[in-house]
Amino acid sequence: MTRFLARRSVHSAFALVGLIVAVFFLARLTGDPTNLFLPLDASLETRKEFAHKHGFDRPAIEQFWSFVKDMSHGDLGYSLRKQRPAMELVLEAYPTTLKLAGATMVIAIALAIVIGALAAYRPGGVFDRISGIASLAGASAPDFWVAITGILIFSVSLRWLPTSGVGGFPYWIMPITVLALRPFGLLVQVVRSSMLSALASAYVKTARAKGVSERTVIFVHALRNACLSIVTVAGDLTVGLINGAVIVETVFGWPGVGKLMIDSVIQRDFPIVQASIMLTATAIFLLNIAIDLIYVALDPRIRHQ
Repeated sequence: MTRFLARRSVHSAFALVGLIVAVFFLARLTGDPTNLFLPLDASLETRKEFAHKHGFDRPAIEQFWSFVKDMSHGDLGYSLRKQRPAMELVLEAYPTTLKLAGATMVIAIALAIVIGALAAYRPGGVFDRISGIASLAGASAPDFWVAITGILIFSVSLRWLPTSGVGGFPYWIMPITVLALRPFGLLVQVVRSSMLSALASAYVKTARAKGVSERTVIFVHALRNACLSIVTVAGDLTVGLINGAVIVETVFGWPGVGKLMIDSVIQRDFPIVQASIMLTATAIFLLNIAIDLIYVALDPRIRHQ
């Protein structure tokens, strides 16, 4: 296991380096931030002073080398707009995204396991057909369309829920609902498929022959052996949410890292963009390691392999 973790760490380090290089140079292709941060009537001397202060008048290679040297000392630069450390701003926004992603995945996984398992228990039945239609609709519905439609119906017309921001329970309902639709739809299909294979296996037939209750057969014997594929898909979907629920955070004004990243790209606040990408990539790496450890806990045979 130690060798495995070391190998994964080395591979992730190379990927992170490549990502940093790509983000640094691609961000600068969006244009010169000087035109955004200074008024239109700013003098040429003022523009030159601003560019020199932030190093924009130097070649991109020199800027990158300075960025690498500062990063080696834990300095990812200051936000051009807010004049605060970039990593500090990203760390302030990240917990909000993590809370939203965590609540979304807990609800989506719990509902998908129950509904997928019940659908697999009677394949072809009424419940199976209804759950299949609902899951396909959830997996296919565009996030931005559902979000805007939800605001139009529940916020503008009915005035039941707030349109944006963070606060009490009502503020969480629409963002979580919109974000959970796609994970829920995909996971229901995965759970149903895995459970159908598990319920047809020999050990399930043996358990039933011994008089084990159907609830125990479904949610203990079959579900545990179907969990590997469920964990795989759930892990990938969680990574997607941690990567920044950009659309949902932007539509609902959710002050997470996804909205911060979009605002920074539009404003060409390069330090914020770079810090957001680095922290997100590190979080994804750690999450993938955690998923691999869950594999081992669910199936000890993986440890020997």
